[in-house]
Amino acid sequence: MKTLAALTLCLVVLMATGFPFERKGGSASGGAAKERRVQYAPWDEVNVIAHGLLQLGQGLKEHVDKTKAQMRDISATLKVFNRTVNEMGKESQRLRVEGEALKGRARGLEDREGQLLNVTAELREKAEEMQRERKTMSERMSRLEERVNSMLQGADARNSSDARNIQLMLEAQNRRIDDLMERIGLQQEKLDKQNVRIRTLQSQIQQSRQRPSSRSSNTNGSEHSGVAEQRDSPFEMASDCHELFLSGETTSGVYTIQPRNTKPFNVFCEITADGGWTVIQRRQDGSVDFDQLWQAYEKGFGSLNGEFWLGLEKIHSIVKDGGYILNIKFSDWEDDTTSVRLPFQLGGEETKYSIQVQEAGTFSTLESSLGPDATSGLSFSTSDQDNDQKNDTNCAKHLSGGWWFSNCGHSNLNGRYFQCPPPKQRHQRKQGIFWKSWRGRYYPLKSSVMMIAPAVIETSHKE
Repeated sequence: MKTLAALTLCLVVLMATGFPFERKGGSASGGAAKERRVQYAPWDEVNVIAHGLLQLGQGLKEHVDKTKAQMRDISATLKVFNRTVNEMGKESQRLRVEGEALKGRARGLEDREGQLLNVTAELREKAEEMQRERKTMSERMSRLEERVNSMLQGADARNSSDARNIQLMLEAQNRRIDDLMERIGLQQEKLDKQNVRIRTLQSQIQQSRQRPSSRSSNTNGSEHSGVAEQRDSPFEMASDCHELFLSGETTSGVYTIQPRNTKPFNVFCEITADGGWTVIQRRQDGSVDFDQLWQAYEKGFGSLNGEFWLGLEKIHSIVKDGGYILNIKFSDWEDDTTSVRLPFQLGGEETKYSIQVQEAGTFSTLESSLGPDATSGLSFSTSDQDNDQKNDTNCAKHLSGGWWFSNCGHSNLNGRYFQCPPPKQRHQRKQGIFWKSWRGRYYPLKSSVMMIAPAVIETSHKE
């Protein structure tokens, strides 16, 4: 408004000074002729005024353009705000729907948990009843034995048939007690399985309740790193991954364990329906060089979330008490897979970490690449520790990596990683990852995973 007022004032001044005006006056005699004089504004003043008007117009134009730009920015900001509000409304609606679904699932799991608890209580009562019956039968047996002993001491030939009948009764009672003991054992196994399932369901319920809060934190800007990151276990001092499974863990990933008489360390746990497997080796992309010396293979190397070797010291600390299964999985470049399971023992540093496979019948073709050679023990070898069974050759130096070599030709899962297609030269291909009884010595495999677990997991696998 001030700018418009200034412009109007300037126009008025221009009109007043830019046009001529008349100036009247009288003569001394009072009757003389009138003189008319005309005056004009100077040209410089007109130029100054015009220049001022031009500057004023330019300023007005710039002000108008700036105002328009500000209006456009405000309009764009309002549009972005409206879109953000709409997206937040949709996301909020989706989270509400997911929350209701999770609540329903949690209620279902709680109902199922209640049913399982009821079944467990019934089984426990039945087992207690069997225990009481067993105790009663034992007491009856004791009384019968006393009667038999007294009858045998004072019996004559006429009572011999009665003693025989009593002996038959005792044998029948013994068989019945054996049957009851077997039934009690079966019931106890069912109770143990029910307890494991209950703990698993409780863990699922807890995860279902915690999941909405984790989703909210992700919406506010936090990132979720996936199953590869380390998790907190309810029993941080478990001795292996199977104990974590029994405590309720259901997700594969990195955990902390502590075998007996050792310090805690991290491992990657593969959680399956059968139990928890501790992964000791993984080959998948060639990102880690496995051509390492003895100390590296003893301590371990690589990344638990990628390729790695856990370390002979750590593996021995887990399996030193015996009763473990070695589970090896392979894949070729056509994505065909297979696996082999071998019961084994692993010696300590004094035995050069000798592996001994327990022979249970005849080894299958797939098992023959390691089993027959390792029944009497195979020490671990590297290029700087020649402990193989071939006298004239260091298998680890001749091939690559570290392994339980016999005569260099049956297996080596720690060899060089060759991308597809493999090298054409035969002497190079035999340095790769191979399992002779599956794809042959000169076929470099695409991946391998080695896992260990207590032998009890084999029983649940067969069931």
